[in-house]
Amino acid sequence: ISPDRPDFTNGPDVMAAGRFQLETSGAWQRDRADGVTTRLRSTPTLLRLGVGHALELRLETEGALRQSNPDASGRGDIALGAKWRMQEGDEVRPGMGWLLEVQTPTGSGAYKGHGLRPALDFLVQWQLPAGWSLGTMAGVFVGRNPADQRYTAALASASLGIPVSDKLHAFAEVAGQQLASRRNGGNVVTLGTGLAWQVTDDAQLDTAVFRGLNHDTPDWAWTAGLSLRF
Repeated sequence: ISPDRPDFTNGPDVMAAGRFQLETSGAWQRDRADGVTTRLRSTPTLLRLGVGHALELRLETEGALRQSNPDASGRGDIALGAKWRMQEGDEVRPGMGWLLEVQTPTGSGAYKGHGLRPALDFLVQWQLPAGWSLGTMAGVFVGRNPADQRYTAALASASLGIPVSDKLHAFAEVAGQQLASRRNGGNVVTLGTGLAWQVTDDAQLDTAVFRGLNHDTPDWAWTAGLSLRF
């Protein structure tokens, strides 16, 4: 099993044809600004289906969301996508792939977006000596600001995979989850670390914590998840 969680950086691996994978979690976020502490709970979920030797289809959502100060609740939008592995990695060359996703206005309450918002990411992963790995992701996406104006932003991240044992792996990551002007939400930059435990060949448990590195990023975020392959 090779989930695209718990770090922000997605890898180029795809599901084998006919295989299905569920990656779900609980996520908690805390931010303090101008003397007010805001908390957000969500249930991020990703479904992946292999449809060819190097192609998978994806459905992703933030799930149910509930926020305090100010109070709000609803469902997150659904993103439809596809990942194509253009090169399989080995000890000599990196794995590479493309991820195309489109956010759709399917959510509810304060979390329903406006219009279709596409994103395109380039994924690279190197296998390093002694079981270490390095994954990078760079991309562009279209969003909408509070004035409902369309804007284009970038993202970039790097995640170092660290073997702890045969079944337990850690990661350390720096991620520019959004690189945009202040009127469009500013730069959202995090430093993250976490653990993933491969329970069986088809099941993984994980947890991760993220620290915001600037004013436009939530102070802290934490997640705990489960991935199952069928």
